[in-house]
Amino acid sequence: MLKKNKKIVTFGLLFLLLVIYYLLHKYINFKIPCMFHFITGFYCPGCGLTRMIFSIFKLDFYQAFRYNPLVFILGIIYLIYKLIEILLNKKIKIPEYVYYILLVILILYGILRNIDIFSYLAPTKI
Repeated sequence: MLKKNKKIVTFGLLFLLLVIYYLLHKYINFKIPCMFHFITGFYCPGCGLTRMIFSIFKLDFYQAFRYNPLVFILGIIYLIYKLIEILLNKKIKIPEYVYYILLVILILYGILRNIDIFSYLAPTKI
C-alpha cells in the first residue's frame, strides 16, 4: 500500500512540475534547451519531447507525433501495455532483452534523424 501511495505522490509531483513548466513556457516564453542539440547541432532521440507533451496537452496528436514520432509511438505502446495489465489485473513481466532492443532502436533513431534522407524524423512544426 505504501509503495502505491509513493508512486501516486511521485506521479503527482512530476505532473505538477510539468504543468508549472508549461505555464512558464506559455506566458513568459521560458524554455529549457536540449543541451545535446545546443552543443552538437544534432538531434538526440529525445529532441522534441517537451513540445510533443505540450501538443498532447492541446490534444493536437498529429503535431505531437511530428515532434518525436518514436517516443509518441512508444508512449502509445506503453499505455496499451498498462491498460492490458489493468484489465487482466496482474503484472506482466517484460523480458530483459526487450530493453536492449529498445536501447538499440533509440540509438539508431538518434542517428537516422540527423541524416538528410530521414529528415522527416527531426522535430517538425506543422
